[in-house]
This record gives sequence, C-alpha cells and structure tokens, in this order.
Amino acid sequence: MTTEVVALASDYWSTLGRGVSAIVLYAILGLALMVLGFFAIDWTTPGKLRALVRDGKPNAAVVTASGMVSMALIVVLAIYASSGRLVEGLIYSAVYGLIGIAAQVISVRLIELVTAIDIGDVLTRDKFTPDVLVVAAAHLALGLVVAVAIL
Repeated sequence: MTTEVVALASDYWSTLGRGVSAIVLYAILGLALMVLGFFAIDWTTPGKLRALVRDGKPNAAVVTASGMVSMALIVVLAIYASSGRLVEGLIYSAVYGLIGIAAQVISVRLIELVTAIDIGDVLTRDKFTPDVLVVAAAHLALGLVVAVAIL
C-alpha cells in the first residue's frame, strides 16, 4: 500500500487571495459604472427612468436592461484586455467604461433623432412597443463597438 501526500503550492493562498480580490474590485467597479450609466441614461431621457421601471413600464425596462448589458460588455472586455494585470485592468475598465457611457448617451440620442423616435412617449407607454427595440439595439451595438475597440 502506498500513501500519497498532497500539498498545496507555496503560493496557493496568495494566488487565491489575489483572485478573490480581483473579483471583488471588478464587481465594485462594474456596479459603479452600471449605476453611473443608468443615471446618465436617466438624466438624458425625458421622464424619470427609475420611476418608470418601478411602475412596470415595459419599454423603460428594455432601455434600462440594454444599457446595463452594454456597460457590462465594456467592463468584461476591459478586464480581458488587461491580461491578468489587476491594476491595469481596473484602470482600463474605469476609463473605457466612462468613455462608453458618454459614447452611448450621445449615440443613442442621435439614433433617436435620426429615426424620429419620441423616447419620452415610448418610455411612458403601458404596453411594449417595437420602436424601443431600436433604442435597445443602439445601446447594445455601441457597447459592442466600444468593447471591441478596447482589444
């Protein structure tokens, strides 16, 4: 009968601690960027987006959700582009996230102007309307463009 001893690598706990720290820091930064992105969208759209979502307006929920997913795409690609370098990844995520928020707000407003979508009216409707998909697609498309530009 043989006995095998299994031991952890000498740097196991420091590596684990670094990974846990990275998760916590990126989660905090990602959440902060998504909240900031939400407020930027809310500030630049007619009406109070938060109240419209809380009141169950489906179009407001679609616009909010697409903005959140778009911001997450930017943060994820910034993390990926950092190649495991935590401080650089956090800086990339913060800078690209802020640029992404500005690009989204400006671009989505321009798409609304070009397509003649009255976003104020769309957001307050009680029923889903297909034109909100154009606005949601603009959010997601811009998120993808900014995210891929990071690479």
